[in-house]
Amino acid sequence: MDIYILRHGEAQPRSEDLPEADRKLTPKGRRDVERIARLAREAKVQPDLVLSSPYTRARETAQIALRAFEPKPPIVETPALLPSGAPKHVWKEIKSHSVSQQLLVVGHEPQLSGLIAYLLASPALRLDLKKGALVRLRMDTLGAEPNGELKWILAPGLVRPALKHPL
Repeated sequence: MDIYILRHGEAQPRSEDLPEADRKLTPKGRRDVERIARLAREAKVQPDLVLSSPYTRARETAQIALRAFEPKPPIVETPALLPSGAPKHVWKEIKSHSVSQQLLVVGHEPQLSGLIAYLLASPALRLDLKKGALVRLRMDTLGAEPNGELKWILAPGLVRPALKHPL
């Protein structure tokens, strides 16, 4: 299984008047996700299922990313991807969808960098996962403990709008 991990794009600033779960993407956040999704499509990414945090900015990110793919995979919101969720709970959720060949996971930091370290069986790994970044991991088996392989990372700051071919 290929697991694609996408951090939500840039969101509205935190505010006492706006619940954390309701923060939306900014125009820049939307553009960054659109660019990454187009590049992913060119790299033959075609998720058959999307797991998303229920927070607004993650759902918006998932919906924007899906515009790049045909056919459109279903989105499943899961509390395992709330910012406070533990990586092993996300792994359990991933394993419950073992029929998927390409799975897109959309969520938040610092949970996602911890999840990547967990899926790579490298708990000491430190990762600076930028907003709108996409990571590809390969999982040969979905055993009790994950042991994946990092294939690539795309960050919006490294992708120029005019770039027409994947790295």
